[in-house]
Amino acid sequence: MKPTNERQQRYSKLSSTIQKLALGSIAGVALSALSLGAVGEVTWKDIADDHKTTNDVLQYGMGVNAQRYSPLKQINTKNVKQLLPAWSWSFGDEKQRGQESQAVVHDGVIYISASYSRVYALDAKTGKQLWSYSHRLPEDIRPCCDVVNRGVAIYGDKIFFGTLDARVVALEAKTGKRVWNKKFGDHTAGYTMTGAPTIVKDQKTGRVMLIHGSSGDEFGVVGQLFARDPDTGEEIWMRPFVEGHMGRLNGKESTPTGDINAPTWPRDENGELVEAWHHGGGAPWQSSSFDIEHNTIIIGAGNPAPWNTWARTKKGDDPRNWDNLYTSGQVGVDPTTGEVKWFYQHTPNDAWDFSGNNELVLFEYEEKGKTVKATAHADRNGFFYVVNREDGKFIRAFPFVDNITWASHIDPKTGRPVENEGQRPPLPEPGEKRGKAIEVSPPFLGGKNWNPMAYSQDTGFFYVGANHWKEDYWTEEVHYKKGSAYLGQGFRIKKMYEDHVGVLRAMNPISGEIEWEHKERLPLWAGVLATKGNLVFTGTGDGYFKAFNAKTGEELWKFQTGSGIVSSPVTWEQDGEQYIGVASGYGGAVPLWGGDMADLTKPVPQGGSFWVFKIPSWAEAGEGKNVASN
Repeated sequence: MKPTNERQQRYSKLSSTIQKLALGSIAGVALSALSLGAVGEVTWKDIADDHKTTNDVLQYGMGVNAQRYSPLKQINTKNVKQLLPAWSWSFGDEKQRGQESQAVVHDGVIYISASYSRVYALDAKTGKQLWSYSHRLPEDIRPCCDVVNRGVAIYGDKIFFGTLDARVVALEAKTGKRVWNKKFGDHTAGYTMTGAPTIVKDQKTGRVMLIHGSSGDEFGVVGQLFARDPDTGEEIWMRPFVEGHMGRLNGKESTPTGDINAPTWPRDENGELVEAWHHGGGAPWQSSSFDIEHNTIIIGAGNPAPWNTWARTKKGDDPRNWDNLYTSGQVGVDPTTGEVKWFYQHTPNDAWDFSGNNELVLFEYEEKGKTVKATAHADRNGFFYVVNREDGKFIRAFPFVDNITWASHIDPKTGRPVENEGQRPPLPEPGEKRGKAIEVSPPFLGGKNWNPMAYSQDTGFFYVGANHWKEDYWTEEVHYKKGSAYLGQGFRIKKMYEDHVGVLRAMNPISGEIEWEHKERLPLWAGVLATKGNLVFTGTGDGYFKAFNAKTGEELWKFQTGSGIVSSPVTWEQDGEQYIGVASGYGGAVPLWGGDMADLTKPVPQGGSFWVFKIPSWAEAGEGKNVASN
């Protein structure tokens, strides 16, 4: 399918540019003279305890619960103003673009991925590079939203990460040498991998697995979740997230996802499932959480493909009659078999690319004398969801951003959105190739996108990096062509307010109240970190790394890193001192997708660096000098 308008032409030009730049990526290892012989192997117990221990950061989300909370309090509200850089390190050369990675830290070594499918090992105290690995990318990759990589996994003596040409790679943690390399999809069809893989242990069999998903909904792939043997890379199971598609277990067909007849996807006049079902999206491109107690992998499923709601609807019917399972929702998966244990859909027949990939944070709270074990999820559709993680049943939902137009609320009994009429982009009139534009909020970039929120065990609040913006949205003709954008909708992102786009909000998950907020002129696209020092850290689009009082929202400290921050900060303790690390380097989806946001973010310089901060030894540490271990 050739581009049908200027937006798609720009999209094709961008993809071509990225593909040419990717040719500069070469596989190789540069070893430092510094020995890594002291680095120990990571056990499952280490990972299971990651959210409680302070010496390491071993999992994306800083624990299998993905809370991004640290019990460290050496750096606190009293002394955070004394925070200074301990060191910074450059990702180097022309391969800058968006640096969205979260670091992993183990035995004094930082493992950090970068744009163009690169991985580095750095000395955590000095920033000295220990080794590097640069994956050789082919010319014909199809990245949707920049050449980003959000992080690595660590287990045993290996580092694992995904690549833009749809591979998962294992490296020796001590040397960076490649151990195995597994292809999981056709990159020329749009399969990629940008999210960090995660490690889980099946509580039934005792087997440790590497879990990862695929990306590529915008090119009409069928989203898939994989479990692999971390030692060999061999596939254990694969679960597709479009109803009726067949899964695999131990190399053989297992069971279809849901109903093999796919009743929530329509059929054409000949009784055949519509074209969209064959390319139906649902890609689980973010990282999973793991509920150890209930032995459940919990992950978000992406948007249905194409974006055009009418292509996924029976001709002449209301799109709301066709949910298009299992897309734009959260999925509980059995680690033993890869079967779907439960599913809750945030946006049935998603017409706005709201997707469902944003992180699922596991937390508990007391209500009516009982402990409720739940997931928390701030969706791109603008609503914050609390769902029972034992069975996927809806508990409550409330807005976390202003001026949601597509739905008035989420029905408290059914958990389904109550849509506002006229908010699905209409079909073109007869003889027209483009439908009438309507204004929608949030836009497809979301009330919040992939950038993960944090949960404080001290305040009970979630800290959400959100955005206030809107878009003009219209339908277009769409037909699937391998390797081409499969959208069927056009758009232009617009400002909602003159004084800000980004807004950091502290949300009460029980009452739905906004406890405090902090506004930013540019969009917020960075992850959030909460600590027992009563602090919340995040980065801004104009390059500042900031600290806030977790209870009041008062801005306490900031530091200019030289480029916009679109990554997730981490903190760890080493030799009695607390360190905080964050990547800087602007990019990602916001500056790529045009409209008012492209103009707003154009002045932000590109870059690529990793910054580490601590309280200097000569500074007064204050009352919070001792590091908490729990």
